[in-house]
Amino acid sequence: MKKPFLTGLFLAVSIAVQAQVSPQKDTLRISLSGIWEKAETHSREIDIRKQTVNMRDEEVKDDHNERLPELGVYGSAEKASNIPIYENGLFSAPTQHEVIHTLYRMGTDMYLNIYNGNKLNLKIEADKTLADIARIRQEQTTSDIRYQSAALYLTLQKSLVFRDLMLKDIADQEKQLIEIKSFHKNGVVLKSDVLRVELDLSRRKMTLVTIENDILIAQQKLNIIIGEPDERIILPVDSLIESETLQPYENCLTQAMQHAFNYQISKQQTELSAIHVRQIRANVRPKVGMYGDFYYANPQIFLYPYNPYWYSLGVAGVKASFPISSLYHNVHKLKAAQIELATEETKHKDTEDKVRQQVKEAYLRYQEALVQIDVAKVNINHAEENARIIKNTYFSQTSLITDLLDADVQLLQTRFELAAAKISAQTKYYLLQNITGTL
Repeated sequence: MKKPFLTGLFLAVSIAVQAQVSPQKDTLRISLSGIWEKAETHSREIDIRKQTVNMRDEEVKDDHNERLPELGVYGSAEKASNIPIYENGLFSAPTQHEVIHTLYRMGTDMYLNIYNGNKLNLKIEADKTLADIARIRQEQTTSDIRYQSAALYLTLQKSLVFRDLMLKDIADQEKQLIEIKSFHKNGVVLKSDVLRVELDLSRRKMTLVTIENDILIAQQKLNIIIGEPDERIILPVDSLIESETLQPYENCLTQAMQHAFNYQISKQQTELSAIHVRQIRANVRPKVGMYGDFYYANPQIFLYPYNPYWYSLGVAGVKASFPISSLYHNVHKLKAAQIELATEETKHKDTEDKVRQQVKEAYLRYQEALVQIDVAKVNINHAEENARIIKNTYFSQTSLITDLLDADVQLLQTRFELAAAKISAQTKYYLLQNITGTL
């Protein structure tokens, strides 16, 4: 009763696997650099960061335009009534004093800021700092997208390697099953041995189905990042690299202090708080500006006697003012800004500590991954030799079927561990680059 069930299971799993691994026409063979290029082009997050940078740059340009004088034009046309004069009191009939009824005026005015407590320069400096922060955030988003796509690319590579290993192992197990069945016909091994091997083989085929699904999931995630249809089959063309050239830890730490995104953003935010303190202090400084006004008007009522003729007048001068109330209104504003600056300086030191810790951890984890590769290679040699010995002893009837199956599983596991160690090392290398800001 068990044999038809196992045979049916083998057939169902085999059909599912063959359906999933069949060649696809819609295939994209691409390198990791190609993934990065497509991801950066398609990423909406990067587009948002770019737009923010453009907005900040425009704000800086607008600040520079404020150095130019303020110019304006104006004009008016008015109608005036006679002036009633109540010579005998409000309750008596007034006499009407004739005036010129139509009044016209048009002109232009100008104001040029000469000094305003250096507020404009401080505003330009603050907006430039905000633009620098926006650029750093754009670079950070680009680096994060690169790391995310690299991790998915490597995950896809790992699943593809696992599939190849599993397919090869299934083929080897099927050959071994044929050999064990042959021994069973000759009465050398028990029926239970055949059933155990068939059950173990079915488990491998179910694992292969899981691996195939992992491949499809990783491909869809990559397609979303690079803007391709979900059904597009992605095949990596880069070969697995056991180790990347790594600089000494001190060099990585130096790079992090120069390029790490969180550290640079924290530094700029501290500078922004320092500028804010200077802006608050500028509130108690005088304001000096040059102004001018030129206009044409009709009638002439600037000098007596008045007359209904056009005249022009130009006025220019220097205006100065000092906000006395700021001497007491500004006290607590300045203290609040200084506290904010002290807080940002503390946050900056905390960020520096975190960056150092992240660099150290990522560096050590990468070195650990390299050691895992070497250990996995040694384990494969041991597992292969162990599997060879157990197979010989099993067919010479000196070991059990459980020993044979365990040896096969160990061999497959060590091969998986080597592939996983190589992928893990590359992933940790890109993580280290992302942390140091050099990805």
